[in-house]
Amino acid sequence: MLGDTTSGGGRARRALILVENLSVPFDRRVWQECTTLRDAGWEVHVICPRGEKRDTEAEAEIDGVRIHRYPLRAATGGPAGFLQEYGTALWHTVRLARKVGPVDVVHACNPPDLLFLPALWLKRQGARFVFDQHDLVPELYLSRFDRGKDLLYRAVCALERMTYRAADVVLATNESYREVAQRRGGKRPEDVFVVRSAPDIDRFHPVPAEPELKRGKPHLLCYLGVMGPQDGVDYALRALAKLRDELGRTDWHAVFVGSGDAFDDMVALSRRLGLSEQVQFTGRIPDADLVRYLSTADVCLSPDPRNPLNDVSTMNKVLEYMVMGRPIVSFDLREARVSAGDAAVYAPADDEAAFAGLVSQLLDDPEERARMGKIGQERIGGQLSWKHSQQALLAAYAAACRDQNPSSAGDPDRAGTRPHS
Repeated sequence: MLGDTTSGGGRARRALILVENLSVPFDRRVWQECTTLRDAGWEVHVICPRGEKRDTEAEAEIDGVRIHRYPLRAATGGPAGFLQEYGTALWHTVRLARKVGPVDVVHACNPPDLLFLPALWLKRQGARFVFDQHDLVPELYLSRFDRGKDLLYRAVCALERMTYRAADVVLATNESYREVAQRRGGKRPEDVFVVRSAPDIDRFHPVPAEPELKRGKPHLLCYLGVMGPQDGVDYALRALAKLRDELGRTDWHAVFVGSGDAFDDMVALSRRLGLSEQVQFTGRIPDADLVRYLSTADVCLSPDPRNPLNDVSTMNKVLEYMVMGRPIVSFDLREARVSAGDAAVYAPADDEAAFAGLVSQLLDDPEERARMGKIGQERIGGQLSWKHSQQALLAAYAAACRDQNPSSAGDPDRAGTRPHS
């Protein structure tokens, strides 16, 4: 175990994890972090929004992790809607943090880059601030809203700078994010730790294929993930239309698993493309059903287009396809290649016809599909495994607390300070 996990008086150190954009334990990365810290002896609290169909209780203690949830309506109507959402989330976060009481570490997960505000308040009470950077919000803004580098873009850049400045330690999801934290955030290399997202191999493992999920077709294609404007579901649908119309293939059924604020638009696009009979949208489904679809899939789709965010982001769906031993078709993005390697084939960025062609090639080559699937499982069991990220997470917490005198936890005179080395 890394570091001392007891605070003044011999009590377990307390960590408070702040999340705004997903409920917990639905957010798998955050839940893995919670259970890792719990197993290392930390008392873990989480503040997050309530889910719509799961994680609906205001208070819950699950496997020793104490979760405090607040009601939150997702933003609609562009940037103004996000400002209203974030303001509500901040108010509830501060309210619930007061209820939790003093903590040794406040661990804020973005987006948005606004959670440094309650983190600063907790730092004044002696806590250390760990910034868990799930997304690069300036790149997310450019990729999601077609507004260019306007006033709001400059504002999100300023918020990111303030978050970096306030953070004692940064958790980056990959090396690209780590480089940004150092270059743009001015963080020292020893204060930035790569904690990759990784599927839980105990929960995600192949089960026998169920041919009936293919709806009478020889092949099943699968997409898993969020369906937002930047996630490329529209590219996948247009590629499938080309697979049917230009390559003459109707020997497949496709299932799109997941939800998001572009879900209704994607269902409508599928209808306009005449794909309703071959494309199925499930919405969010239980893990057991997801495993059934992935175990039956012949090819999995990662259609994220190239944009400032996607090119440097690790896609959770790619990792989940890999742990299930599925071959992947992706657009050629920098971090997609880092994650998947030879477990995927890569179409030129945003080239839907090339994407369709690669799907067709894999459908005709079961031996290549099996080879790629095996490569993916081997990669996910190695350096990309959660085991390695657990070690990095605990090292990050040890670094955050390395100058924290347990007897002074909660002492406001230590607000946000770091002693000279």
